Amino acid sequence: MVDSWVNSAERIGADLHVELSGPGGRRAALIRALREAVRGGRLPPGTRLPPYRSLAADLGVARNTVADAYAELVAEGWLTARQGSGTRVADRSEPLRPAERTPVKAPPRARGPRHDLRQGTPDASSFPRAAWLASYRRALQQAPNEVFGPGDPAGRRELREALTEYLARARGVRTEPERIVICSGFAHALRLLFGPGSGLPRGPLAVEAYGLGFHRGLLAAAGVRTTALSLDADGARVERLDRERAVLLTPAHQFPTGGPLHASRRAAVIDWARARGGVLLEDDYDGEFRYDRKPVGAVQGLDPERVIYLGSVSKSLSPALRLGWMVLPERYVDGVLAAKGEREAWASALDQLSLADLIVSGAYDRHVRRMRQRYRARRDRLVEALSAQAPHVEVTGVAAGLHAVLRLPPGTERSALKAAAWEGVALDGLAAFRHPATDMAPEDGLVVGYATPPEHGYATALDALCRILPPPDGRRGPDTDTDTDTAPAPAPAPE
Repeated sequence: MVDSWVNSAERIGADLHVELSGPGGRRAALIRALREAVRGGRLPPGTRLPPYRSLAADLGVARNTVADAYAELVAEGWLTARQGSGTRVADRSEPLRPAERTPVKAPPRARGPRHDLRQGTPDASSFPRAAWLASYRRALQQAPNEVFGPGDPAGRRELREALTEYLARARGVRTEPERIVICSGFAHALRLLFGPGSGLPRGPLAVEAYGLGFHRGLLAAAGVRTTALSLDADGARVERLDRERAVLLTPAHQFPTGGPLHASRRAAVIDWARARGGVLLEDDYDGEFRYDRKPVGAVQGLDPERVIYLGSVSKSLSPALRLGWMVLPERYVDGVLAAKGEREAWASALDQLSLADLIVSGAYDRHVRRMRQRYRARRDRLVEALSAQAPHVEVTGVAAGLHAVLRLPPGTERSALKAAAWEGVALDGLAAFRHPATDMAPEDGLVVGYATPPEHGYATALDALCRILPPPDGRRGPDTDTDTDTAPAPAPAPE
């Protein structure tokens, strides 16, 4: 028996596995093998087969053996042969016998909400494809050969240098390339920081009373116990830090409530870190997207040795890129690199080089400015729609980011979410982000993301949102509310 891979990629662009076995010689075996490959669907109609000379060389048989096999299969209708087109599998072949048929499942119908107002996702249609492609091409053309080797766990030097300049200019971050470690986003950064050997202080981690449950779950899986800092109009109540030696905050735009950390509390948390020997983890969430005034600089600039600054392009460009960074105090760099490992969980070197080029060329700044204007216009339209149709609903937080929180009358959040499900509106309630151990009094609200809906559908999405909001007295008629614990699934997207 001859068991061979046909490896003629330079001639036909694909490999082909052919097994020659059974009685009747190699010609008969080749005919059987090709016939079964077509009948079984391994060679679908239109597939181009290797020239008979190439196939003969790959299988170690005479050319006439392959030529005769091709000719017979053409005569039987299994193959076609045309000048200039080569030998291909015919469009019409022997149908599969019932026992050989492979059931083909129809693809599931796409189902989802009519209007997606969930938080956390940028406008995917606005990704700067042309600028990214230009940067990628330049990066690929100029990349030294060592880019295609194992590389540096800290990340490409080109990107770390570009980030050093950009973060200093745009966010007031004080650092140098040697203190930046590239990662695959914020969640990856948390895994590295709280993994074994990173050097961070052990013990409970203080977090804000409202935040992403996914992050709390990730920390719990790493054995980290979190304590909740309550929030008010000035941000996290950092004066309540007690036994903790580390705290995670979103000072630029608290997620999800939307307020910045007051200047006095920025100074207070740095004083706490110095006195306690602790560290602040600064999640610069929405740091670039402040609409009513110039963005407030990063807390890291107050004391680079007491703050770990965390950022990514998940909101500014796309979460699909999986690119983020940690700006570390010097004492943590070696531990984080050790936690990252020699060759594991690295972001693509070419994507890193492309982002570096995008930043250095100025295309990244232009894109952020353009998106800042677009998201501001989206938020303004949301505020205008509420003012006209639901003036009793307050939009809280500063004008920033990709979402807004709508404060609702007490006891109405749950019914509003049920109404949203009936209307096919996907959004989140404020309660979903509440830390289970906080002593803050619960507040009713909706977290509305305004970046995701397509432009042509944004007006109808806002109308649908206004329809699900409770009236000023918080009551709903029997046709719009229910006491059951279930609500219908969001309606499928229109076809």
